[in-house]
Amino acid sequence: MIFTSGTFAQDKQAKKDAKKAMMRDTLDGKFDFSRVLIDFKGFIPVPFIITEPALGSFGLAVAPLFIQRKNIPGFKGHLPPDITAGFGMFTVNGSWGIGGLRIGSFPKAGLKYRVGTGYFGINLSYYRTLPQVGEKEFSFNIKALPLLLSLSKKVSQKSEIYLGMQYQFAKAQLTPKFKDTLPSFITKESLDQSTAALGGFVDWDIRDNIFTPDKGGRINVLYAVNDQWTGSDFEYQMLNGSINWFSRIKPNWIAGFRTDVKHAFGDPPFYVLPSIEMRGIPLFRYQGYTTALLETEQRFDLKLRWSVVAFGGIGKAIEKNQSFSDAKNVYSVGTGFRYLIARAFKIRTGIDIAKGPDSFGWYIVFGHNWNR
Repeated sequence: MIFTSGTFAQDKQAKKDAKKAMMRDTLDGKFDFSRVLIDFKGFIPVPFIITEPALGSFGLAVAPLFIQRKNIPGFKGHLPPDITAGFGMFTVNGSWGIGGLRIGSFPKAGLKYRVGTGYFGINLSYYRTLPQVGEKEFSFNIKALPLLLSLSKKVSQKSEIYLGMQYQFAKAQLTPKFKDTLPSFITKESLDQSTAALGGFVDWDIRDNIFTPDKGGRINVLYAVNDQWTGSDFEYQMLNGSINWFSRIKPNWIAGFRTDVKHAFGDPPFYVLPSIEMRGIPLFRYQGYTTALLETEQRFDLKLRWSVVAFGGIGKAIEKNQSFSDAKNVYSVGTGFRYLIARAFKIRTGIDIAKGPDSFGWYIVFGHNWNR
């Protein structure tokens, strides 16, 4: 009996030791998720704190992730992992949402795909400058059911250029949270209608890692049409272009540069107009028919695990009949730290703090902030 109890205790201790070892890197013995991701088929339950200022600056989300690395003998070229994610979220301003996303590929066929959907109840504010009034805030509760379908094909085996088609549908119902009459830029009909964008895109991605790159870059250009034949209640077009580039200045210094330009043609609803997306600036705080921004992020690796980052950017949101020079300059600056949480996947996570023209924000980053 004593022998049996001792054996049971030893087995229990062995299991505890095995679990602890699972969370340690074999290279340096530090806390690391690599073995968990590999041995548990890529599963990692990720809890997030939502820090977006436009959503109240605090909320909670749970996002179970499945990250599956591909290993195809004899295959030449970049093999991004397949990612499957579900999520649920709630914030202090009453916003909530559930959904799921699948990002995958068929490397031998040269195909990549994305499929996502969800259901959201979001409380957001939009800002407009009105004659004799100045800038005014308009708050809405937005219930939305979005759908994303994307498929792209590799141009040739010797390049990382993909051509693709993308379809985005969203049924949106907006409820004003203000007592004033609707301003002129909002029609009553637009508060309960659908957008449906069918577009084509080109994507060139030579980053050495999709989570936290050290070198390489990505260029993406998308042109999408909303019309009755696409299933939309609106008629407008969007042109989006972005460049992210990373260079290793020194062994421990990674310099990143980003430019992003968006332009709307036709008459889109106010809530889908392009907006400046940078840390320190609430979502949809600065909108226009055209937005343009430049941003840089400098990462300095102090050790294998720990890094510090500094970033800053400037952008403009240009109204329909406004010149580029007359549009307001919008800036953002900030700093933060990173921890290499999964060395085998080069996943870094950390916290950033940033200041915009009229607000502060703090952000929990998993991977890189520019991943979208």
